[in-house]
Amino acid sequence: MSEHSILLLRHGQTEWSAVGKHTSHTDVPLTGIGERQAHAAGRTYAVLHGGGAPALVLCSPRTRARETARLAGIDVDETSDELCEWDYGEYEGITSEQIRRTVPDWTLWTDGAPSGETPSRVAARGDRVLERATAALTDGDVVLIGHGHFSRVLIARWLGLDVAIGEGFRVDPASISALGYDRGAPQIRHLNVPPT
Repeated sequence: MSEHSILLLRHGQTEWSAVGKHTSHTDVPLTGIGERQAHAAGRTYAVLHGGGAPALVLCSPRTRARETARLAGIDVDETSDELCEWDYGEYEGITSEQIRRTVPDWTLWTDGAPSGETPSRVAARGDRVLERATAALTDGDVVLIGHGHFSRVLIARWLGLDVAIGEGFRVDPASISALGYDRGAPQIRHLNVPPT
């Protein structure tokens, strides 16, 4: 198995992420703090990246992800809808606290969102992303620039676990997580490393 890593970079802070609003297809820009976080993420990336050019850099098409990549100094090979955030459907733009006022036991991780993605659909999308990333790992690190919930999906699926396990991982704005192998077994090498 490859010694290279799959690096997951979450976009920097947005006005919506700062207050916990679910943001999938709404194209909310980075805040000033988010821009500074993205710059700092470039330094973290330089430490975690194995050196040399990455084999593949994929980025969500959302402005907040593309701008994070640009400010971090990471050249994107391709934008891909496969890296978009979990589709929150009718819950777009509202917080979990607001949702639970009418659906007290709701959790994205087991219930999904009305008119949005189910956990099984988002898991299948995560598996497709990881299949493509794994195929490129033999040639170097792979960098995936995207979003919080979907990054947590990728981490869970990398370990072969149910999407619901993703609820137990924390992925802050502009943090980097690294996935790889230990003696052939999938491993989390770094989780939620903050921008420095």
